[in-house]
Amino acid sequence: MPANKILMIIAYKLFRDEEYSRPKEIFEKAGIEVETASSTAGTATGKLGLKARVDLTLKDVKVGDYQAVVFVGGPGSFDYYDNPTCHAIARETLQAGKVLAAICAAPGILAKAGLLKGKKATMFEDTGVLGENGAVYTGQGVEIDGKIITATGPETAKAFAETIIQNLS
Repeated sequence: MPANKILMIIAYKLFRDEEYSRPKEIFEKAGIEVETASSTAGTATGKLGLKARVDLTLKDVKVGDYQAVVFVGGPGSFDYYDNPTCHAIARETLQAGKVLAAICAAPGILAKAGLLKGKKATMFEDTGVLGENGAVYTGQGVEIDGKIITATGPETAKAFAETIIQNLS
C-alpha cells in the first residue's frame, strides 16, 4: 500500500492557481502528503502568478508511490493533451486501481489518452474533446465514474478535493 500521498501534475507555465493551491491545502490538512510533477524541474508559474515548486518531472513519476494522481487545469494543461508521458501516467494510475482525477481543461488529457470512453465526465466547458473521445459530458460540478473524478474549475476545487479524499482506498 502506498504512503498517504497524492501526486498533482501541473503545467510548467499557466496552470490554474486555485485548482492547484486549494486541493493541495485540503489534502495536506487531511494528513496527505502532496508531491508536484511537471514537464520541467524548477518553479512552475500559474496563470495568476502563483509559484509552485516542482518535486519531480513527469518522466520520473512512479505511479505506485501514490494513492491518487490529479491533473490540474488552466491554459497550460492543453500542452499535455497529446503528451505520451501524461497518457502513460494516467493509464497506469487506472490500471493500478488508484484514483485518477482532472479539473477544468485537464479532463481533456484523460479523454485524449482514451480513458473516458463510455465514462461520465465533466470539464470547464464542453469543448468537444470529451465527446470526440467517447466520454459522456455531464456538465456537473464534480463527476465520478468508477475511479475517475473530473471537475469544472476553480469554483469546484474544494468539492473536487473532498471527493478525491472520500474515494481513496
